[in-house]
Amino acid sequence: MVLKADLAYKNLNTNSNLKGTNRIMDFTEIMKQNKEYFSKHTDVQSKLQQKAKELCWKYNQTGPSEEEKRSSILKELLGTYNPLTFIEPSFHCDYGFNIHTHGLTVINYNCVILDTSPVYIGANAFIAPGVCLACSGHAILPRQRAEGIGTSKPITIEDDVWIGANAAVCGGVTIGKGSVIGAGSVVNKDIPAGVIAVGNPCKVLRRITEKDIINLSYE
Repeated sequence: MVLKADLAYKNLNTNSNLKGTNRIMDFTEIMKQNKEYFSKHTDVQSKLQQKAKELCWKYNQTGPSEEEKRSSILKELLGTYNPLTFIEPSFHCDYGFNIHTHGLTVINYNCVILDTSPVYIGANAFIAPGVCLACSGHAILPRQRAEGIGTSKPITIEDDVWIGANAAVCGGVTIGKGSVIGAGSVVNKDIPAGVIAVGNPCKVLRRITEKDIINLSYE
């Protein structure tokens, strides 16, 4: 995967015919691919983020009763918009077109999605306040970081996942169906389905079982 991503980056930068709008369009297609890639700060033009910044600003100015306006903005902002997507302001993302909701999605206050790669959010996803989903990263070597060299990997949140408050999910991670991520966790590796995982780095604590059922009987 790394070699393919590297090759895509090299091809993009060595093709002298890619200029202006065509170059932006080609790099956008790389960003939309479900695989890792590397880039320099000059590859991504600031105008690509401008639409998302404007729409996020408008969204964050809406009132609690402006449900139709919020829905209209999200439909324009997100790459895939399910009508059961509910996001509480303030919300921020890099591009929006790389965010895909596939069912009931509840995103609470002050969440950030750095969608330099695709972010897939499955049905019945609950994302608590202060969560950050970060596809993007910087070079480890200081000299490369100073040159604006970065990385990006997609994030997949499968169905029925709950991510606790102030957790961070790093690029390249898949969180399996039905799992729960504890508050404040840093998820830098895949989490299997049906578990509770916590910590920094996030590790599986235990499996979710029938013993976790909440008894709603008040008798």
